[in-house]
Amino acid sequence: MAAWAAYVFPGQASQSVGMGLSVYETFASARAVFDEADSTLGFPISQLCFDGPSDELTKTVNVQPALVTTSVACLAAARESLGKKLPEPGFLAGHSLGEYSALVAAESLSLPDALQLVRERGRLMYEAGIKAPGSMMAVIAFDRASLQEVCEESGVEISNINAPGQVVVSGAVDKLEKATALAKERGARKLIPLNVSGAFHSTLMDPVVEEFGRVLDSFSFRPPRTPVVSNVTGLPLTDSDEMREELLSQLRHCIQWQASIEYMTAQGVTTYYEIGPGTVLSGLIKRISPEAQTINISEVEDISALNEPSSSI
Repeated sequence: MAAWAAYVFPGQASQSVGMGLSVYETFASARAVFDEADSTLGFPISQLCFDGPSDELTKTVNVQPALVTTSVACLAAARESLGKKLPEPGFLAGHSLGEYSALVAAESLSLPDALQLVRERGRLMYEAGIKAPGSMMAVIAFDRASLQEVCEESGVEISNINAPGQVVVSGAVDKLEKATALAKERGARKLIPLNVSGAFHSTLMDPVVEEFGRVLDSFSFRPPRTPVVSNVTGLPLTDSDEMREELLSQLRHCIQWQASIEYMTAQGVTTYYEIGPGTVLSGLIKRISPEAQTINISEVEDISALNEPSSSI
């Protein structure tokens, strides 16, 4: 039977101060998630999510466990409130960091293990940015072949293929400056520097790949209850060995979000539930698969709307 629903989980840049507070205050299951996260990490990540300050929340080492905690809490709240009215997904996927939330939802990783992993991931990604300074830039509505030429000439790498007309490149700061100049010369009209601490999903992460591999080896993965669609290949991950390889690979390879959504849509997915802060993924999905329905679950109001008798789920 073809799947019709998928859950997708956001990555960095979806965070905002106050995220998760309404579900924490309303649902016991969400409170339990935040309490478990505080206990696991040894500091109040919940307070950072709810009250900030923003500059502390957005630090790579903090924002990664904060987003995973909030996404898992939103899923717990939706399940508590909606019960069987919330359809079980045929697939799960997460954008970059969001893949860890997907693995928790698939019961491949426990929440404490995922939080410890992303805390280390965030620390190592930040350190990689110090060892090999770099950044990232979104390139909007620019011909892919022309962008590839710019990358080859400047030395930057394509690090995210997010949707038709939205690609992200990563590289050393001087190389990104060269790429910016070349792209503008060739007609690129919208280039957006990203506020990140390194050139993520590129070979500039190589200095920490070996260490992160050792970190991953110290954790146990279980086969997912629901297939998780890979960031790297855009195809399902179905066993525990693949999970470890995926998380190491996506640290330094391009995130194939467009391919992931195209795969799920081809398998019959028509409805995507974006579970966690923000609406970034819903916007991308609409550009990839215009006929798809997207539903956001990040606030109590979202869950209440799905409980209405007229709700389409």
